[in-house]
Amino acid sequence: MAKLDSRIPSGPLADKWRKHKTDIKLVNPANKRKYEVIVVGAGLAGSSAAATLAELGYRVKCFVFHDSPRRAHSIAAQGGINAAKNYQNDGDSVHRLFYDTIKGGDYRAREANVHRLAEVSVNIIDQCAAQGVPFAREYGGLLANRSFGGAQVSRTFYARGQTGQQLLLGAYSALSRMVGAGGVELHTHSEMLDLVLVDGHAKGVIIRNLLTGEVTRHAADAVILATGGYGNVFNLSTYARQSNATAIWRAYKRGACFANPCYTQIHPTCIPVSGDYQSKLTLMSESLRNDGRIWVPKKKEDRLKAPGDIPEADRDYFLERIYPSFGNLCPRDVASRAAKRMCDEGRGVGESGLGVYLDFSDAIKRLGENGVRERYGNLFDIYHEITAESAYQQPMRIFPAVHYTMGGLWVDYNLMSNIPGLFVLGEANFSDHGANRLGASALMQGLADGYFVIPYTIGDYLAGQKPGSRPAADRAEFRQAEENVTGMTKRLLGIKGKEPVSHFHKRLGKLMWEYCGMARTKAGLETALQKIPELREEFWASVNVPGSAATLNQSLEQAGRVADFIELGELMCRDALTREESCGGHFREEHQYEDGECKRDDQNFAHAAAWEYQGEGKTPLRNVEPLNYEFTKMSVRSYK
Repeated sequence: MAKLDSRIPSGPLADKWRKHKTDIKLVNPANKRKYEVIVVGAGLAGSSAAATLAELGYRVKCFVFHDSPRRAHSIAAQGGINAAKNYQNDGDSVHRLFYDTIKGGDYRAREANVHRLAEVSVNIIDQCAAQGVPFAREYGGLLANRSFGGAQVSRTFYARGQTGQQLLLGAYSALSRMVGAGGVELHTHSEMLDLVLVDGHAKGVIIRNLLTGEVTRHAADAVILATGGYGNVFNLSTYARQSNATAIWRAYKRGACFANPCYTQIHPTCIPVSGDYQSKLTLMSESLRNDGRIWVPKKKEDRLKAPGDIPEADRDYFLERIYPSFGNLCPRDVASRAAKRMCDEGRGVGESGLGVYLDFSDAIKRLGENGVRERYGNLFDIYHEITAESAYQQPMRIFPAVHYTMGGLWVDYNLMSNIPGLFVLGEANFSDHGANRLGASALMQGLADGYFVIPYTIGDYLAGQKPGSRPAADRAEFRQAEENVTGMTKRLLGIKGKEPVSHFHKRLGKLMWEYCGMARTKAGLETALQKIPELREEFWASVNVPGSAATLNQSLEQAGRVADFIELGELMCRDALTREESCGGHFREEHQYEDGECKRDDQNFAHAAAWEYQGEGKTPLRNVEPLNYEFTKMSVRSYK
């Protein structure tokens, strides 16, 4: 069994990070130049980590499959980034942000990691403002805040509806500076296809150039994965279409434990599915719930009426009714399940019946159309482009969709996986959100990990590695890993089946959404665990991957990613079946209270499940890291 040592520091919660920074080993400045670090991914976590490590003096290689880091999916985070600055003087604090995040994750995250995240949040805002990120400001010059779900204070900093994009431009600027200075060697159009272990330590990666097909070996003293989440296992999601799980999945098959794969974030405010031709879904930012009111008709027979024809008395503002303390700003999992219940009752709007209204008429009366436009203009423009409807004149139609994954590779307090030398940042790890992520916390975690955590903690590992001792890329371990990659490529190209890759991705997505989506049952998950292996067998017998490996071949790229998704989907269902409770985004219908809320089992499942690969065709091993709450009392999560 894998050894899961979380390395959580001792002492009071508020002192752990400070104490740990004092206790960990350091690398002296002259020696930092002798170490080389590989960073895979160049979104917020990857760019900030690469730039900061290079600023410290480390030699960094950064690999990204985009043509530019500016295309990373981080740009899609629209609404804001949390920080406990208390600029509003409304009672916020580091402790309150910590508690809201722990509670929002349904008491399934590590206390120490979450408290560190809350502490570091105040520094992130200062760093980004200094980089020139154009945060909105109040009249007096202070940065403005708005509210997000799961909190009763205003702590979300924002740049209209472009916050992720602006933060990424700040991190990209820092990265570009170090590329120009020679501290970072940036490789674009480069996809990691395998991890190389030498004597049990992560010491390199195998990379395929997506333009030329060339496969190359790269050695380093440590490897950082910052490759985002795996929500595209569902095919339709709010993720960028190219977002994938290949880097972390190939690391899993080299021995890195995969923790809590079944924890999937369902976002309540997405534009509903409109047809089988769609390649992705579009998010309408959670920030819209500050001023928008969510409702459905009280009567089933009214659901196809124009919203303007339904009088106020016949509207059910169901979030305000069910959760009066938080109203439209209850957490994402709670709001999503409530919307599903309304649709299950037959009161969903739109032709499909899978939609609810997000109405801004009250806000327009209060603020004026220009006031609403100033806050959310680009979001309304996006909605108009996709639906040809004006949300200034009629309510938006929204429905829950896959948006984020809380599971990921297991990491300790230093963000190192159970493979020594392999660090995992941002959404690619499992560490900070538990079973549900609160809005505006993804950007916070990505930048916290890259700017303020990994620069300290990677030194603790490198200090134990002799400077200049990294292995040569011509070692047998690198050669074997490269042969593994080229062998899989030849296998995919040699099938010559009749079905395109997209055929299998769509079928997998439908299976995952039906059996492992917003609601799960034992019978459904058992069905999925029967059907997914059948789909996998059919994929390897019938997929058609045209072209060759020696050139740009997007079908080949997608085939490798979908092959990984099929295997990951099976692990997600296995994890969901084993976790006999409901918590956060993991909702098992057998485990709920009478009012439809999650029913946790703290006696048997107050732990992280870390799955360990056992080989092709073998059942993975389920390791457990207990979640010992020293400073927080686990309680029934209520937003009423």
